Amino acid sequence: MGYKITSAEWVVELQRQLNQSESYERAAKDYVGTVIFSVELDESYDGSAHMYLKILNGKCIETGKVASPKDIPTVMIVYARYGTWRKMIEGRLDPIQGVMMRQLRIEGDILRLMRYPKAAKEMISCGLKVPTDFESGS
Repeated sequence: MGYKITSAEWVVELQRQLNQSESYERAAKDYVGTVIFSVELDESYDGSAHMYLKILNGKCIETGKVASPKDIPTVMIVYARYGTWRKMIEGRLDPIQGVMMRQLRIEGDILRLMRYPKAAKEMISCGLKVPTDFESGS
C-alpha cells in the first residue's frame, strides 16, 4: 500500500528517502532553505495541498503540510497541477524541463533552482522510491 501524494505521510517518507540518499546529499550539500510543493487542482484532483521540505546542507531536517503556501517563510514555492506532479513522481517529467515547459511555476528564487539541477533531479529520484497511490477527487 502506498501513500497519497497529497498526504503528510507521503512527504515524511520523501524526507526519509532524501536522508538515505548519498547522491542527494552530495547534490544539495550547500543548499539551505525551505521549499513548498503546491499541488493544484486539475481534472483528476479537485483539491489542493501544500507540503514543505526544510533542507540544510543536503539533509531534510523538517517536513509537513500547511494550509497555504504563504504560511511559512520559504526560498521557493513550486506550483503544479496534480497531473504534473504525478508525471514527475512517475519519472515521466524532468523537473527542470517542467519549468522550461511552464508546467511548473516557481515563485521565489528560481536562480537557486537553476544552480542545483542535480539536487532537483535527485529529489525526484527519491520521490520515485516513495510508494504512491494516486487518488481521484479530494
